[in-house]
Amino acid sequence: MPDFHLIATFVIIAATIAAYASERWPMETVSLVSLAAVLILFGLLPYSSTDGATLEPERLLAGFSNPALATVIALLIVGQGLFATDAMEAPARKLGRMGGASTFRPILFILVGAAIISGFLNNTPVVVIFIPILVVISAQRSISPSRVFIPLSFITILGGMTTLIGSSTNLLVAGVVRDYGYEIGFFDITGMGTILALVGSAYVLGVLPRLLPERTGELTAGAKSGAQFIGEITLTRDHPFVGISAKAGMFPGLGELTLRLLQRRDVPVLPPFEDLTLSVGDTLVVTGTRRAFSKALARGSAALDSDDRPLDEAHQEQPPGPDYHLAEAVISPGSRYAGRTIQLSGLRPQFGISVLGVQRKSRMARSAMSDIRLEPGDTLLIGGPMEAIRQLRGNHDLLLLEYSAEAVPQSRKARIAVAIFAAIVLASAFSIVPIVVAAICGAVLMLLTGCLSILQAGRAFDRQIFLLVGSSVALATALESTGGAALIATGALGLMEGAPAGVILSGLFLVMAVLTNVLSNNATAVLFTPIALGIAKGMGAPPEPFIAAVIFASNASFATPIGYQTNLLVMGPGHYRFSDFLRAGTPLVIIIWLTFSLLAPWYYGL
Repeated sequence: MPDFHLIATFVIIAATIAAYASERWPMETVSLVSLAAVLILFGLLPYSSTDGATLEPERLLAGFSNPALATVIALLIVGQGLFATDAMEAPARKLGRMGGASTFRPILFILVGAAIISGFLNNTPVVVIFIPILVVISAQRSISPSRVFIPLSFITILGGMTTLIGSSTNLLVAGVVRDYGYEIGFFDITGMGTILALVGSAYVLGVLPRLLPERTGELTAGAKSGAQFIGEITLTRDHPFVGISAKAGMFPGLGELTLRLLQRRDVPVLPPFEDLTLSVGDTLVVTGTRRAFSKALARGSAALDSDDRPLDEAHQEQPPGPDYHLAEAVISPGSRYAGRTIQLSGLRPQFGISVLGVQRKSRMARSAMSDIRLEPGDTLLIGGPMEAIRQLRGNHDLLLLEYSAEAVPQSRKARIAVAIFAAIVLASAFSIVPIVVAAICGAVLMLLTGCLSILQAGRAFDRQIFLLVGSSVALATALESTGGAALIATGALGLMEGAPAGVILSGLFLVMAVLTNVLSNNATAVLFTPIALGIAKGMGAPPEPFIAAVIFASNASFATPIGYQTNLLVMGPGHYRFSDFLRAGTPLVIIIWLTFSLLAPWYYGL
């Protein structure tokens, strides 16, 4: 019953897209339901194509082993490793200074640079390069990541249209037409591609950020918090702060921490601090944001357990490992910890956590931590292994703010993370190994070198992307196998039979631009390249404009996250939904189609 299978496949695809767009159900639910529907359809009613081949469930489930999916998941883990080591903070700050005081100008510089680079380097590694940098800059500038990452993906796709090597789609089409006796040079598509890229970039840079929603991501939520905690650091031998001298009454060498009180041999010293140099045995009462304490821990500048360790213990301050997390917990009303000092609270022996700082809504005097008695409503900045922090769940005396847990950056391993990242980019850019091999090996190295923990790697794994790609590939396989894609192509072209060459070229472009957002860019390119060459030959028209139409239309994968690999890459960092791509990408598809339709006949002399 081929007609039944074809119609049923169309119904399932239409219902799936409508469900994604409505956002009434979670994306994972829609993906699983659509996958189950297509498996039931072809499992209960087996389908055989004209050549006798049966569409087996194994082919429908092949999307879950798709190299593109494995690449995206591995690159998300690598990106988490860069973020976990603060490896991109320094370059991000340098790029951020280029924009001066402007909030969005550094983002514009990066997007324009990414577009230019994408013309000479495959756009997938370009997006990989800039994602961690934009994560940091968006946090520094308090820009919602949802306004940044779709523009990054779109502008690299546009930049990739300008040369033969800018996109894997371009190379794929060049390989197919070579079998038909045609050659595409490096810059043969540059003229028209540049026009389309410039027109599309005007939309991406000028209009698109205003269309995207403000959606705060978990990566930047903590970075925006400016709440001040008060903490205490005792300087032991080999401590990084030993030897720092005061300048203009302050200690700039403490980084983002501010010294409020210095205790030397039980003698308190208040600011301003003149002609003082920090030495072993000093106790520093400091204030700073949560991020400031996190950075101090990453450098080994803040003691992990100063509340119960003897001062004369022979040791060297060591930065915590990748499993060490900071979290916040609130002293509840009626808590048994109220009225106790941190030293006498017993939190460390009971839970295995350290109290690094205290935040109080009312003003807290300059005093040592041993003199501060906890009050209901105080927020404690605690640190420890994730397993120890989890033990606080359900505790009624100390209320854990569950989503505040965040790993301390492994800053000392930033160079290792950058080296792994650079190796992935170079290996894929120069085709030393397939990008999926480089990405998976890089993810494994991030774990083996301690740049991030298994727990952090698990957080980077995005189940939405996993299920979305797997189910979408199943639907695309069903559409191709039942002849649905070919039916759409021949039916649309049949309606334009006898029309001028420019009209047929425009119609062909529109059909491909729609299908590339359902099938994927590479599948569309392979399907339509022979069709386009056949149309050109039948009309006696030059093949160049039709080949260009296939390349540009197959790259117009802006309206869904499944159409292009870079869309999947930015989906997690930007915390996007399916409808975000529909709303942001559909106008760009129309703009590219209209621009090509109006200018291609003139440019190619049709």
